[in-house]
Parts: sequence; C-alpha cells; structure tokens
Amino acid sequence: MPAKQYIVSLTASERQSLEQLTKTGKAAAAKINHAYILLKADVNHPDGGWKDQAISEAFKISTRTIERVRQRFVEESLENALVSRQRHSLKLRRLDGEVEAHLVATACSSPPEGYSRWTLRLLADQIVALGYVESISHESVRQVLKKTRD
Repeated sequence: MPAKQYIVSLTASERQSLEQLTKTGKAAAAKINHAYILLKADVNHPDGGWKDQAISEAFKISTRTIERVRQRFVEESLENALVSRQRHSLKLRRLDGEVEAHLVATACSSPPEGYSRWTLRLLADQIVALGYVESISHESVRQVLKKTRD
C-alpha cells in the first residue's frame, strides 16, 4: 500500500472546533462525518493518525470518501473539507415550456401517414423537423411526456 499522500495535521484550535461540532450534533450528518474523519486522521492526536481502513470500519464510511476529505483539507481548507461537494450537472435543459407544449400537442395529434401511433423516436424527429430544437433524444421526449401524466 502506498504512503498517504495527504497528511492531516490539525492545530489546537481546529481540533477544538471539530470536537465541538461532533459533540453538538447540530450540523448535517455528512459534515459531522467529515469532522470525525479529520479528527481520527490527525497525526498530532495523542494516539497518532488512524489508518483509512480503521476509520472506514469505525464510522462505516468508504475509504474513497476519507481520501477525498483528506485531500480537500490539505489542498483547500478545513471548511472545504467539511462540506460535501455540490454536484453540478452539466446537462443543459433543451426544452422550455413553449417547446414542451408543442411536443405534447404533437403527441396528442394524429400520427403521420403509415403509422398507427406516435413513438418516442418519431416524436423526437418531428419536433426537430418542425424546427423547435436542433436535436433531442427520445429519452428527453419520454421525460417530458411522463411529466404530463397524472
């Protein structure tokens, strides 16, 4: 096993604030868990820093989470290590309300010649052909139509 790349070394004031955070229990569970990770991983602790595997077993937290908390503490700050990362979705919404309305109206209309009903792919192709969007997947069409059901 390789040596730990990110060593947690807490100051006395950092340790005190983390201990206070874990004792009050007035924070999000993830924040409290991250505080426990930092407290147990601290090399300045009288018992020395715990190994990631021991922390994982003691608090039922994955070793990868422990590694990420250590890394954020060393590279960024104590505060950044305590808060969970916001998950930023890079998906941009392709359909606004007006296009969704046209999609639903198209789905309620009669299907094209030679078809007995609208399929998701057929609806997607029709919305593109009508010029409402440049491209759209059948899955996006499904999600829009699913929202319109009771």
